[in-house]
Amino acid sequence: RLHFHDCFVNGCDASVLLDNSTSFRTEKEALPNLNSARGFDVVDRMKAEIERACPRTVSCADVLAIAAQISVLLSGGPWWPVSLGRKDGFEAFFDLSNTALPSPFATLAELKTVFSDAGLNRTSDLVALSGAHTFGRAQCIVITPRLYNFNGTNKPDPSINPTFLTELRNLCPENGNPTVLANLDRATPNTFDSHYYTNLRQGKGVIQSDQELFSTPGADTIRLVELYSKNTFEFFTAFSKSMVRMGKLKPSTGTQGEVRLNCRVVNSRTRGVENEDDGVVSSI
Repeated sequence: RLHFHDCFVNGCDASVLLDNSTSFRTEKEALPNLNSARGFDVVDRMKAEIERACPRTVSCADVLAIAAQISVLLSGGPWWPVSLGRKDGFEAFFDLSNTALPSPFATLAELKTVFSDAGLNRTSDLVALSGAHTFGRAQCIVITPRLYNFNGTNKPDPSINPTFLTELRNLCPENGNPTVLANLDRATPNTFDSHYYTNLRQGKGVIQSDQELFSTPGADTIRLVELYSKNTFEFFTAFSKSMVRMGKLKPSTGTQGEVRLNCRVVNSRTRGVENEDDGVVSSI
């Protein structure tokens, strides 16, 4: 998720990891990330170990790319080649984060626009990368509207399976705690598999933007949802190809970036610039 949210906002430059500074506002406070994007402490621990073993060499952007690959693999998912050599950016993009990341309330047309704007204009990119929701959880605040007042109708989203609607309403009462978490794949939440697509075919997508892939009449995404739900190999192959494409979105290289020593802050720009041959732009 962090790798995805990083690459969709100004490319894969680890901007999502930066804390607030006097120069910019952190992306962590943008609506798509607030109380949603997690794991920053894990990244801190990985980066600290890497710096001890291999100082000023592996960027935070590369750490996110590698961590995404390994976490999927260890959870039963596919392997894909990860290109390395990304540099870390010098700023965060709060405003862009609010517009460049998919909304859980997005229609299929809106999802396609977001993906295309990011540089992923294949339908297979949208459907395959959405399959990463075989992991993850969503807060009731983004689920409740489609359970009780979908698009201002005072009725539930008609695409929700009736039995599943009851299950979600029990978890997310209309005036309940908005921060309660629901697994996006309630059948196999800790395994990387194709059950996410089976859920969509059964009307059991937890958030609207997921269910849109199957329930939008005449959509070209329906065929892929059906294919991936029936053939895990096809899903894994498509997912791997799309992750490679996503990992190459506008990476910072050369003097466009640096190798941060701490993923939360930009290196001091007052200590000079080193020779670029060692992969380090600035250092302390």
